[in-house]
Amino acid sequence: MLFGHGDDYYRSSREIRVNYSSNVWYGADLAPLREHIYQSFFQVARYPEPDAASLRQKLAGIYNVSAEHLLVTNGSITAFYLIAEAWRGAKSTIFIPSFAEYEDACRLHQHQLSFFTNSLPLSELSLEDTAVCWLCNPNNPDGHVIAREELLQLIRKNPRTFFVIDQVYSDFYPEKLLEIKDVEEYPNLILVQSISKLHKIPGIRIGYVAASKEIIRRLENYLIPWSVNALAVEVGKYTLSHPEQFVLPLQQWLEDTHRLQEAIRKMGIEVLPSSVTFFLCRLPEGKKASDLKTFLLDRQGILIRDASNFRGLDERYFRLSTQRPEENRQFVELLQEYLSQDEGKK
Repeated sequence: MLFGHGDDYYRSSREIRVNYSSNVWYGADLAPLREHIYQSFFQVARYPEPDAASLRQKLAGIYNVSAEHLLVTNGSITAFYLIAEAWRGAKSTIFIPSFAEYEDACRLHQHQLSFFTNSLPLSELSLEDTAVCWLCNPNNPDGHVIAREELLQLIRKNPRTFFVIDQVYSDFYPEKLLEIKDVEEYPNLILVQSISKLHKIPGIRIGYVAASKEIIRRLENYLIPWSVNALAVEVGKYTLSHPEQFVLPLQQWLEDTHRLQEAIRKMGIEVLPSSVTFFLCRLPEGKKASDLKTFLLDRQGILIRDASNFRGLDERYFRLSTQRPEENRQFVELLQEYLSQDEGKK
């Protein structure tokens, strides 16, 4: 899905003033990081490390695991394609609705696919013939979360299935989820993480995989040398070395999210339950998310995620990542104006 994601600002002729479509922490202060990039600029004059080894070692030190349990990739999306390639032709089961690139990566590498939703309890999920199970937790696009112990029970129950758990939004959830060190105990666990969401740097593209040493060696066979550029390595090490510059006021953000959800519900729009700072909405019958997206862009340069291209969703769904309170208030006013358009024509 090359052009089917959120944050598609490049499609608009208008300047994007407020971005609800990208699930990143909007408030990160990037000024110190910018200065570090300036100082590191001339690293572009030489080739980077073939496997981002220094960033790999940095991550290993932070999480107290061997670097052999880790693999740094050019964004988490590259990790998904590496995994799909390493298990080419396998039987895969994917939780939906969720990030479309799991399915795209699996189809590219000729996986045999099946799908399941959260309407089926995990305890009843049959994975007897499944080689790889793909889950996003917290889930994109709806913010659904599977509790740590429930997920571990599923992993223990199915030792011959490899579980790809996408945890790139774990920073946006206040409770404990799976940890990097869990891969030492569960040889069928493959954790995928990202550095960009918390640090507001999705344009840099830094992700990583944590898994058993055997799985990491398997993935390394498909890793393209120099796929993580020199500045990305430096940015990754800088953000990990300066956590005090990227403190997330999560409780406040979650409270702002709750207020925004309630304001939208009062308009008669369905708001799906979410445990994080982004969530799905469903417009009333006869309304399209694509039309709402155009309306908001034309009026105030506000970008939302038209979620109609997620498997299992229809043309009425859109996703929001909560922004600043004053921006949320303006968004609610514009949404009410959009919904009132037909009323004025009667």
